Amino acid sequence: MLKIAVIGGRDTVMGFKALGLETFPADSAEEAGKALRHLTRDSEDYAIIYIEEALAAALSHEIDRWKDSPKPAIILIPGREGSIGLGQSALKAAVERAVGTNILGD
Repeated sequence: MLKIAVIGGRDTVMGFKALGLETFPADSAEEAGKALRHLTRDSEDYAIIYIEEALAAALSHEIDRWKDSPKPAIILIPGREGSIGLGQSALKAAVERAVGTNILGD
């Protein structure tokens, strides 16, 4: 059975843990990078990896490696402080790649 993981600050991941998802608390981009590498290299059990936007900003080169791969789907989520717009930008880019044009507007 495939799993779902969440990488983010402790306050962000606790709600997901209550839902039964596997959580990887990270206080820095370095910790988040270690967790992401563990999830993508050491295991093929994860279909979806949610990463807090603030941490994902520093990991863009690693996340970009997976953008065209069906598994794992790496999805950026807002943190406790709110969205910084990376998740929405990533969604627009993915839709544009899939459809061939920006159908979501600006």
